Amino acid sequence: MTAAIYEKLTAKIMLTGSKIIPRLFEMIADQDEAALLLAMPGTPEALAKRVNRQPDVVEQMCLELYRKGLCFKSFKGGSLGYKMCRDMIQFHDATILWDAAPQAYLDLWQAFMETEWPDFARLAEQFFPKPFTRVIPVNKSIASGKQKILDADSVDKIIESADVIAVTNCTCRVIAHKCDQPLEVCLQVNNAARYTLDRGSGREVTKDAALKILRQCEEDGLVHVTMNKMHVGHFICNCCDCCCQALPLVIKEGLKICDPSRFEAAIDDELCSACETCLDRCYFNAIETRETAGGREVMQVIGDNCMGCGLCQLTCPEDAISLKEVRAEDFIPA
Repeated sequence: MTAAIYEKLTAKIMLTGSKIIPRLFEMIADQDEAALLLAMPGTPEALAKRVNRQPDVVEQMCLELYRKGLCFKSFKGGSLGYKMCRDMIQFHDATILWDAAPQAYLDLWQAFMETEWPDFARLAEQFFPKPFTRVIPVNKSIASGKQKILDADSVDKIIESADVIAVTNCTCRVIAHKCDQPLEVCLQVNNAARYTLDRGSGREVTKDAALKILRQCEEDGLVHVTMNKMHVGHFICNCCDCCCQALPLVIKEGLKICDPSRFEAAIDDELCSACETCLDRCYFNAIETRETAGGREVMQVIGDNCMGCGLCQLTCPEDAISLKEVRAEDFIPA
């Protein structure tokens, strides 16, 4: 019975066959809590009938599961209810930020990311028509003029239009700790921020503070990643190439599990001094050296590899790099 109930939870987040995910569930949910998760969604009163417990007991259990990150509040129909995390991403991000998560739990998550996640990511690439996330450019990199810059193309516009903003630790670096990049850099916007503040897994920040975090991340060479939707109210992650759950597989295998931005880097031959600063900044193997017809060495962009993050442009000493629009507005799902 013990193993079966945690395997059912694993199946609900579409990870059937994992050996590690059931163990993660078991580490932070006892069998009664697991049964309650399987009974969701519902109000505490409705859930109490399903699990044959008193409503006040179930309400406290729901609050504890919410605190752990295993379920989320829902106000469908005007009443407070609870729903289980819907997929691996929610399970990963929410439970890792549980303030009482033991180190053994965090280490087991990293074991999953190292051993099982790549195979599941390859399946996800085939199963889902569009990736869940998308790169968003460094704000400074997008040239004005004829290019149409959407709110969804601009980290600054996402922040400036937000009603409430919170910052949390980067869950990927919390468990992987493969680099010394800063932890507290994941920005939550609007409903995601409200959830973060209600649960106590992050802190509220002003728009100015959020913009300062973005500028520092750009200087540190972190890639902005957001939800792959046209609306702009959810999150801005700031990702490295070693700890992130998506970028290493994009870089090493070319997996389509994170979309590029609508832009692509372009290098002006006349301005380029071939200093290779851009080569050092590019995670995606999208820049190489070539020789011009006149015999001068310059840098050039490999378009198929470029994710349109703009990090190369930010530190170009000659201002030889810009971002050009190469994908239509409907590239971003509505």
